[in-house]
Amino acid sequence: MSQLLNENVKRQVQEAFVELEQPVALLLFTQNHGSCEYCDDTRSLVEGVAALSDKLSVSAFDLDADAARAAEYGVDAAPTLIIAGRDGDQTVDYGIRIKGIPAGYEFTSLIRDVLMVSRRDSGLNESTRAWLRELKTPVHLQVFVTPTCPYCPRAVTLAHQMALESPLVRADMVEAMEFPELADRYGVSGVPHTTINDGAGTLVGAAPEEDLIAEIERALA
Repeated sequence: MSQLLNENVKRQVQEAFVELEQPVALLLFTQNHGSCEYCDDTRSLVEGVAALSDKLSVSAFDLDADAARAAEYGVDAAPTLIIAGRDGDQTVDYGIRIKGIPAGYEFTSLIRDVLMVSRRDSGLNESTRAWLRELKTPVHLQVFVTPTCPYCPRAVTLAHQMALESPLVRADMVEAMEFPELADRYGVSGVPHTTINDGAGTLVGAAPEEDLIAEIERALA
């Protein structure tokens, strides 16, 4: 990860983090036992990013040793990163998840998530915000990506924006190559691939807000 977080990247991230407003908590679940190939690298990356601003904090948990905490946050795989708000001693979970290492183009998604959560503002269109305010049914978005996909961060960011905006939405970025069984379950053959409510709906590509809303509505119908 030292190659990813080189001095040039650190400088760019620090410049972006000047805009951080409220504290952000990074909750990282890794696994000491088992075949978690990218857990150590993910922890190194997350801790490296957090060191670039005093508004960021990292709490690291083990999926097995901290099973109760993992269950509390609905975490069932490692590495999983939760980007949450920090309000005094309270952690505010907006349902924003990154499953797998946020490397390659997905490093952009991580930085965007941190900035968005710090602002506590999704940045969504007012029509989308209004639609989310009327939402009555839980929505689980899983956005499958690969680190080499330049279009994937757009799809991830939109899903995470919706999660920040609505307590009924949870949005997971899923690195498809790290979780191939999950990708196979939902028939992922190209990325970005957004799965809605365990396969009730599917959207392939980096679509605009209205297209995702239309597919969520179809999945909930």
